[in-house]
Amino acid sequence: MSATYERYRNVPLTPPNQAPPALRYPWPEGNRAAMFLSFDIDAESAWTGKDPSHADRLVTMSFGGFEARVGTPVILGLLREMGLKATFFITGWAVEAHPAMAEAVLADGHEIGHHGYHHLIPEPGADHMLEELDYGLEVLKRRLGVVPVGYRAPIGEASAELCQSLKERNFLYTSSWFDDVRPYRHVMKDGSPGLIELPQTTSYDDWMHGLANRFSPRSIFPREHVLSMWRDDLDETRAWGDLVTTVFHPQVSGRPMRFRLLREFLQYTVSCNDVWITTGEEIARYYEQQEKALAVS
Repeated sequence: MSATYERYRNVPLTPPNQAPPALRYPWPEGNRAAMFLSFDIDAESAWTGKDPSHADRLVTMSFGGFEARVGTPVILGLLREMGLKATFFITGWAVEAHPAMAEAVLADGHEIGHHGYHHLIPEPGADHMLEELDYGLEVLKRRLGVVPVGYRAPIGEASAELCQSLKERNFLYTSSWFDDVRPYRHVMKDGSPGLIELPQTTSYDDWMHGLANRFSPRSIFPREHVLSMWRDDLDETRAWGDLVTTVFHPQVSGRPMRFRLLREFLQYTVSCNDVWITTGEEIARYYEQQEKALAVS
């Protein structure tokens, strides 16, 4: 066997996700589809999480500081105007650095989700993983009086150890995977039930389409291109009767050009009159109800 293939001898032949196919059930109030409206507030930890030395690069840090100064306030205003509730996954660092911003999200009645403390990627076996999880929990409780039920992995990664730790800490759901278009329940390595997964929709990550910074080789996509993509994805999801999960960032969609795009997309979604737009906790609680009902039947 070649040296290259020798390295792959221990790659398991079983898929990492052992959950059965997602349950099929109707959405509430006759809606055809659902939208998990969610935002990730990383603030400056989006940049120090990549490299702590960025803390001394003041212009680099200013990209994240935009969230507290402008991005989050204008998005909260839009949601108030439209009567929408969302989930904001917030890093513990952002809560401590910008308490007024975090308190404003909570005061408007939005759900607060866990997003790590320093926005460090939860790599398998990483010695910081539990510190990130527990310190983030402690800050949300101490600063906001919140015990979150939802978790989104920083930089969108996870491991079996993290899944076990989330279950032990009584989380209800995660929103990190990309392998379905409907909610489902994870299966743990020992075969026991895990958390509910609200899968992300890759096209609705605004960071991929609209962030302009010195470290990114990507150009900003025109509003018309992104709006067309988002509407097409939503329309087909409505036809399927499934779930759209957004991954919006106030340091992206809170900027004027991106804000117009966000406003127009949400207005379009509301105008469809058949999309349940709500928080992650509401969708996960509804899933629990349907899961129990289907088990009885």
